[in-house]
Amino acid sequence: MPDSDRVRIAPATADDIDAVTDLWVALAAGQRRYGATLRSEANRNAVREWVARSAVTGELLVARDEDELVGFVGFKLASDGYERDRARGTVSNLFVVSGRRGEGIGSELLDAAERALREAGADAVALEALADNDRAREFYADRGYEPHRIELTKPLAESDTHS
Repeated sequence: MPDSDRVRIAPATADDIDAVTDLWVALAAGQRRYGATLRSEANRNAVREWVARSAVTGELLVARDEDELVGFVGFKLASDGYERDRARGTVSNLFVVSGRRGEGIGSELLDAAERALREAGADAVALEALADNDRAREFYADRGYEPHRIELTKPLAESDTHS
């Protein structure tokens, strides 16, 4: 667990927008090694808008060690218009800076997001991890997450299409 006197989990504020955006760009760049297709810098403006909106709605938490942000997590109650057997929350973009991984910061961020979703009425939480990111998948499995859906992808090249 992180030293509770040092690392604090709190809702993001407007002052965190640029720092969280920078962390997201680092997250996206790092995910490329696992096959992610999101372009980090090319999405900076869109992510900055998501960060700002999430900070206003209270759906973004940050981990802070004194004045330095060392991680963040986004979350929201699903509202896709479909009737479901249970209310579902989603967690997105859980990230801890590489030098601070293994200290329990990710667990504290995830716990806080799950608490917020439970308080908002969620009965279950869904999240995504890249198939090749074994460390992330093991982290989530250790936290009780099980596969529910599998996304399959196929590149479409001119020679692969059938008329």
